[in-house]
Parts: sequence; C-alpha cells; structure tokens
Amino acid sequence: MRKNWPNGSDVRRASIAMNFVARRITGPVETPVTLPEARPQRKWPFSYESIEPLAIAADIAAIFLSSTVAGVMYQLETLGTSGFILQYIASAAAVSALFVSLMVGRGLYEPAELLDISGQLRSVTAVWAGVFLFCAAVLFALKAGADFSRGSALLFAFAGLGILLLQRVFWHSMLRRGLAGHRFPGRNSLLISDGLPGSGFVATLRKHGYDLKQQFVLAAEGPDVAVDEDVSQVVSYLRDSPEVEEVLVTADLDHSSKLIKRLAPLRDLPITVTYVPSGAGLKILTRPSRRLGEAMCIELQRKPLNAFELALKRVIDIIVAATALIVLSPLLILIAVAIKLDSAGPALFRQRRRGFNGQQFSILKFRTMSVLEDGQSILQATPDDQRITRLGKLLRRVSIDELPQLWNVLTGSMSLVGPRPHALAHDNEFDKTVSHYAVRNHVKPGLTGWAQVHGCRGATPTIADVKRRVDLDLWYIDNWSFQLDCLIILRTVFEVVRGRNAY
Repeated sequence: MRKNWPNGSDVRRASIAMNFVARRITGPVETPVTLPEARPQRKWPFSYESIEPLAIAADIAAIFLSSTVAGVMYQLETLGTSGFILQYIASAAAVSALFVSLMVGRGLYEPAELLDISGQLRSVTAVWAGVFLFCAAVLFALKAGADFSRGSALLFAFAGLGILLLQRVFWHSMLRRGLAGHRFPGRNSLLISDGLPGSGFVATLRKHGYDLKQQFVLAAEGPDVAVDEDVSQVVSYLRDSPEVEEVLVTADLDHSSKLIKRLAPLRDLPITVTYVPSGAGLKILTRPSRRLGEAMCIELQRKPLNAFELALKRVIDIIVAATALIVLSPLLILIAVAIKLDSAGPALFRQRRRGFNGQQFSILKFRTMSVLEDGQSILQATPDDQRITRLGKLLRRVSIDELPQLWNVLTGSMSLVGPRPHALAHDNEFDKTVSHYAVRNHVKPGLTGWAQVHGCRGATPTIADVKRRVDLDLWYIDNWSFQLDCLIILRTVFEVVRGRNAY
C-alpha cells in the first residue's frame, strides 16, 4: 500500500528481508559518488515485485486445473461419463480460497520465501494436507460426504500437490537465475545515504532491478544556514535528470528523522521517495503493525493466538480427538486389560501438570511403571529404569502410553499440538533455572510439539537439555500457524516410528 512521503515504498518488504547494513565512514561526505557500471543483461518482462501475484495466480490455476482434470479422468475411468464439471470447479474454489489465504497469511508467496526451496516444499505439503483434512472434517460434520467421490478427491489431492511442488521448484530456479543475471527490470533511481554503503548493498539493489544513476552521501544534520547547498545540489541533479523515477534514502534508524527532515525540499519534485532503513534498530520494522487513529502501533509481543486461531485450533482438536477415541476404543480397552494383567495397579496413571496460564490439570497416561509418583520430588525415567514394567517398555517405545491424553484434548485441558507439560515438581525446578520457562504456558500444552519432533523426548538430565526444549517451544509459540500444526502432526508419525529418545 502506497503511503505519503517519505514512507511510500515499492520495496519495503524487500528492503527489510534483505537487512541492508550500510558501512559507515568517518565524517560527512557531501559530494556525489560515482557508481560502477552494471552489467548489461536482457531484462525479463516482469519485475521482482510482480513475482508474488504471479505465484498466487499460478497456484489458483493449478488447483482449478488439477481438480477438473482429476474429476473428469476418474469419472470417465469408473463410470464412462465426465461427471459434474461445476462440482469440480466448486471444490477447486473452496480449496484454493483456503490454501491461498493460509499461504498469503504466512507470507509464503514473497520472493524471499520462494527462494527457500526446502521450506517451501515443507510448507506447501503441510498447508495442502491441512486444507484437505479440514474439508474432510467439515464434510463429515455436515454428513455431506456422500455427495463427493472419494476417488476423485484423492486423485485431486495428489495431483494438485504434485503440481504445486513442481511450481515451487520452478519459482526457486527462476528467481535464482533472475537475481544472479540481473534480469528483473526496475526503475532508474538515485541513492541518498548517511554513509557510504558497501558494494554489496549496491549490488543487491541492482539484482532486484534498480538502475542506480547516482549516489549522494549526506550527513544526518545539515548546516545551520537558510539554504542547504548540498540538498540543493541533489534537487538540481533531479531536475536535470528526468529519467530518474525514484529516490532511495538509506540511513540508520537513529539518524533517519534528521536526514528525512533535511531532505524536505524533495517534496517540491514529482518523484517517488523511498526510505530503506538500516542499522541495529531495523528488526523492529519486521514486527506486525496496525493503525490506532492517527498513530502507528508496532507489536513488540503478540498474544500467541487470536480469537479466530483459537477457534480453529479448538475445532480441529475436538474433531481429531473425538474421532481417534472412537476408532481406537477397542485398542485402548485391550491395552488397559493387558496392563492390569501385567502388573498390580490401575490401568491409568494421573499426574498433576500445568496448562494454559499456569492452571493445573490431571494428565492421563497408561500406567507404565510400578510406582505412581506425583509429589514434590519425581525421578525422571532413564533407559534402564527398573520401575518400568515389561509391558510399559513397549508402550513407551511407541508412545502408546500417551493415547489417553486424547481425552485431555477433547475436554480442553490440552491440545493436539503444543509444548509438552512437565510434572509440577519439574516445573518448579526448571522455572528457577531457565529464563522465560513460564512462557510455555501462554498456549495449551500438547500431545506432541515442535520440541518433540526435533528429538526432545525422554529425560532432561542437564540444564542445556531443558533450555533447548524450551527454546523450541517458545519458537513454536511465536510462529504458530495452522500449517505448522499440520506439519508437526505429520512429523510426529515419523518420529514415533523412529523411536528417538523414547524410553
């Protein structure tokens, strides 16, 4: 969105993502700096800024194409007719709306994100799977599944995912070639800075399509005179150079207000002026912002989930937990009987844990030990722990002992995904030794979590082990998204099969 001078910027996102850092020089240099000639290259017909809308349009087209082709092919193969074309189009519209909105919400169409091919492949797979799981849950809840062909839907899911992943490979390759070869067209620009930036800064601008005609280095504070001769020189250059379409101003955030004030005479010219921030304070501009009347607010700390995200997460928790409990009920009953036959004691083990906002609840697990510890001092399990029963070793190895926590998820004290809760005795200990440990309680604890899929399972014998687990949990809280939850659930399956640190 274009704003009034001096904040209007066609490259705000790119400038922040690039994290421009200008190399400082001693004393003000108030003369134009000659720039090296850029290598001549044949430019492409689209700019760097147009990549995001093009990628969105390509995804929408791919979803509609895969839905229609998959539906027609499946119906022709099974029934000999093409089926209802409008139904395929309607399905594509719903799926594309969900998929694209989730991708846009996480900024995954930005060129800098498209360059991260491994991250893109993971994110696209997780979001796509999440969308189809959500649609399946809605159809199940509405009892409308009979109106849709499961074969067509599965073919659509796999074909659509394949095309979307191939498109990520294409965008990654195209962006790399375009940036390396300076193929993106851009504006003829003038650069003004509060210090002499390094050659890497200039090269980055040119890679992204900026043809820099000249550079002026100005001190943040001008001379205490009525007419600023140095700024007048800039204005004269611009009046004599009608081919210059944009002025880029880069300065440390600490000096920016003074330099921008000094450049006030540029307002008399009909030209775009863009501020490219640099320096240590740059990170604050990456934070979410909103308007409050005439004021601009920057969010330094966010509530982990807003009302919509909480509702979405809760709906998924209820649907998955209820379905799993119904489907797995014969297995759960069989395990409970086996535990009673294997050793003395109850089949279920209850232990106090802290949940959302530090509220206590009783977590449910299948009993795998000969003891039922829930006091002020609890010994963590070790690989050769003599307290673990014969059946308990097997249950813990494949994490089946955690399945009763689906009831905790269904009743709302836990979620499918979140930081794993620890016993109260361990909470009290870790809270004293690891900073920000209590931040884990900003969301509901989970049946699985970001730390668990990174191998943080089992005991935490050292402070370093606890800190690594906490760091991963805090990253999850700061970066929560629907697709991240889907990714964690998928990775949990592989982690359980792998059995890393499970004892």
